[in-house]
Amino acid sequence: MSQDTIAPLQVPARSIPVPTTVSPEMQALIGAPRRPGWNTIPTTPEAWHALAEAGRAVAGPNNRAMAERLGVTITPATLDGVRIFHVTPAQVAPGNENRLLIQIHGGCYVLNPGEAGLGEAILIAGLGGFRVIAVDYRMPPEAYYPGALDDAMTVWKSIAARHDPRNCAWIGTSAGGALVLAMGLRAKRDSLPMPGAIASGTPMSDITKTGDTFHTNAMVDTVLVSTDGFCDAAARFYANGHDLADPMLSPVYGDMAGFPPVILTSGTRDLLLSNTVRVHRNLRRLGITADLHVYEGQSHAHYGRDERIPETREAFGEIAAFFGAHLGK
Repeated sequence: MSQDTIAPLQVPARSIPVPTTVSPEMQALIGAPRRPGWNTIPTTPEAWHALAEAGRAVAGPNNRAMAERLGVTITPATLDGVRIFHVTPAQVAPGNENRLLIQIHGGCYVLNPGEAGLGEAILIAGLGGFRVIAVDYRMPPEAYYPGALDDAMTVWKSIAARHDPRNCAWIGTSAGGALVLAMGLRAKRDSLPMPGAIASGTPMSDITKTGDTFHTNAMVDTVLVSTDGFCDAAARFYANGHDLADPMLSPVYGDMAGFPPVILTSGTRDLLLSNTVRVHRNLRRLGITADLHVYEGQSHAHYGRDERIPETREAFGEIAAFFGAHLGK
């Protein structure tokens, strides 16, 4: 039976209540309105840049406040010409003295420049007790594909030359979650070492609009909202005419044989839940250690908002424990 002969399932309109099975803090996040401007698409490179700067003005101070609450210090630097931040906990956890994480931020490849992209790095440093190098990769219109991946790999080459790769991990969410998977594919291609583990949060692992939850969670996810929204347009803007099915842009189509252990995180209302599940199944079919954590009621990357939310502490506790189990010392 061909796909053309299978009738789509018709679902009546319905109201979806906020689940009572999550913390009050997470209930408030789940019950918040859809992200403003989710379907407002910039039409010029200058407008995309202006949008990123507007987001920086809000997210940067929020991240600095979270870093202060967690006792995390942030130091800007460059590494082989790439902008980075050293994100350092007040106290490195026992066993992590020789470990180093490389964080690749999200934002649909166009958002979260500078300190705006440090939320995840601050959380894993403060809650997990890890030293982190966060990559402030170039974004459009400064650089298009493969600029972000090139910057991430430049940092990894430098780190791997000076640290035991088995003691290092990559961590990223959304676009960052796709980039850490693409880094694995690029490392294989270029005969570079793999890290000891990877944490890929709700990855944009397929930007061709393929996957079940692109349909089932459309308009339910309050962050990405729809495949016809802002993030889809942003990914195409970054790709700049390149084939969207190229595994370096949609790593779910790549050969992940030889990858280190991977932990994947998503939520039941996440538009990219299928992206995450498909990566998990690919890894499991290859015999690679892969953990999949799906959180109740959460839209895209809700688990990474604020350390005061119990589910955030739980999610980053799981990631820290996964790194603890799979990284060398």
